[in-house]
Amino acid sequence: MIILGLESSCDETAAAIVSDGVRVLSSVVASQNEIHTKYGGVVPELASRAHMERMLPVIRRTLEESGVSLSQIDAIAVGHRPGLIGSLLVGVAAAKALSWSLGKPLIGVDHVQAHLYAGVLQEADIAPEPRGSVEFPALGLVVSGGHTSIYLVRSWLELERLGATIDDALGEAYDKVATILGVPFPGGPNLDRLAQSPAANDRIEDLPISRLSPTSLDFSFSGLKTAMLYQVRGVPEHPAHKRAESRYVAPPPLDDTRRRDLAATFQRAAVRTVTLKLERALEQLRERGVIVKSLLTGGGVTANSRLRSELATFAATHRLELALPSLAYCVDNAAMLAGLAFHHLEAGRTSDLTLEPVPTTAC
Repeated sequence: MIILGLESSCDETAAAIVSDGVRVLSSVVASQNEIHTKYGGVVPELASRAHMERMLPVIRRTLEESGVSLSQIDAIAVGHRPGLIGSLLVGVAAAKALSWSLGKPLIGVDHVQAHLYAGVLQEADIAPEPRGSVEFPALGLVVSGGHTSIYLVRSWLELERLGATIDDALGEAYDKVATILGVPFPGGPNLDRLAQSPAANDRIEDLPISRLSPTSLDFSFSGLKTAMLYQVRGVPEHPAHKRAESRYVAPPPLDDTRRRDLAATFQRAAVRTVTLKLERALEQLRERGVIVKSLLTGGGVTANSRLRSELATFAATHRLELALPSLAYCVDNAAMLAGLAFHHLEAGRTSDLTLEPVPTTAC
């Protein structure tokens, strides 16, 4: 079964061809970093226009690299939710056109759910492994620029969301803290590289680790972000205080050493917040009588060096099979969509030409 997947939920124009849900025959991602860098973040209108320009060239290149012709495609998959509405429209329109013209099934896929599938993808030139046969039930973690969520995954098509961010997603917090520290766009990867600098001190300050409540599985990164802002700019004076009575203390100068150490300290607190909630989720699931066998992870922040290391430690400690995506499939890509679409197709779950992009609703 050969499926062509299309992805355009944010600022990555991507296409991929995946065989039997696991083997990636080709995966092409056209980044828009050069467009958005000067704005310090993604500009939705510019992103959608870039998708229009790049979608067809990306599809053609994907077909060329795979050696697969359009006539050999069995189905068309597209990420239709969630994302930027203008960006989603481009991918959905392209997928509908291909589905209609080729007479092949159309499969709308949830972008967030697809991130959980990224860890089982494998390159076509690698000896086949049964990586698509993950042991369920599994614990799922999606950490990206727009989403930070924990799931109970009973099968590839059955998910129960256990917790999610109530404010900033982890990737968004990384980008905002990078701006505070003066780290260039894209903030997350550059902050990670800075935090990995030799002699970086990850305990220069005692930053907050959000718990919300003793039992909450939701995330909050706004307090951590604000704490970093105060470390760089100082605590603002309270307007009710006279200046002579103010507790304001100017922060140390933000030189290269302090910038490096603050990056490492932020990263330690951010990652600990994630592993803390995973520990709580395991405990609460055990109380429900659910014994988790695997840990599925995905999203752009799973490319973060410290998070990857601590997820591996967490999985080993709790004897869980870890599905951690390779770096190529951490970022938004179409291979994860095409792979998950295989299971939709097997279950008879297809879409018709009334499929609509849904910007805000996710699994």
